Amino acid sequence: MKSNSIEVRPVAGALGAEIHGIDLADSLSDEQFDAVHRAFLDHQVIFFRDQVLDPDSHKEVGRRFGDLNIHGYYESLPGHPEILPVLKEPEATGNIGGVWHSDVTYLPEPALGSILYALEVPPAGGDTMFASQYRAYESLSDGMKEMLEGLRAIHSSDIFTNKARRDAANSIRTTKLTEVDETIESSHPVVRTHPETGRKCLFVNGAFTRRIDGWTAEESRPLLDFLYRQAALPEFTCRFRWQQGSIAFWDNRCTQHYALNDYQGYRRAMHRVTLEGDRPV
Repeated sequence: MKSNSIEVRPVAGALGAEIHGIDLADSLSDEQFDAVHRAFLDHQVIFFRDQVLDPDSHKEVGRRFGDLNIHGYYESLPGHPEILPVLKEPEATGNIGGVWHSDVTYLPEPALGSILYALEVPPAGGDTMFASQYRAYESLSDGMKEMLEGLRAIHSSDIFTNKARRDAANSIRTTKLTEVDETIESSHPVVRTHPETGRKCLFVNGAFTRRIDGWTAEESRPLLDFLYRQAALPEFTCRFRWQQGSIAFWDNRCTQHYALNDYQGYRRAMHRVTLEGDRPV
């Protein structure tokens, strides 16, 4: 698809498209914005190559799509609280995002999306996987869909506030967690309806979902484990190979993502801005 010299090239059957013919450092015209926004909704995650953004222009790109979130637990880029540095030095063994998840779902209004910009990448490895939660829901049986209807789940930020977990993470990661002890918990629908497309999708993830609302953790585990597997089936995914200057912009409302940690001994440096979202329904 082409619009105003913008070309949209799908990268997989389930989700994902590369956008060509646009420089995000330039202010987007209304027509360009509409074309990018449509590709974002149609493909769930969109990718750009050969971009050059400083922190201020990165934030401006984000603000074109919504208000920016400030992460409550990770250290931010000095002078730019809206930017999360996703950094792994060669000696670090742990990375950020090494589990299938959607961003900050513990918030009452989880993120709309995130825009991740690559500053430095390893010669190989460090790809990011994305999974369509539309496809994950739509492929369920009618009986399972009926059972999930009306269920809610509790999402928690306790992986950031538990001191033992936080200390363990900080010992192996470059980007550090701050010593914030307040845990945030929110109840969200297990199946949410996307506020712009009207499509239904799964909305539970292994990083932040703790139990079905009104159930014990033990009772919840079999169902949640099944849904986590369903969410990341290979046929629902795409894989993005980063290059310096690449950008991934994903819809947190209907995708999950997974950062592969397979580049030990090399540096990987990225900046992320996250867009404020709404209350799932």
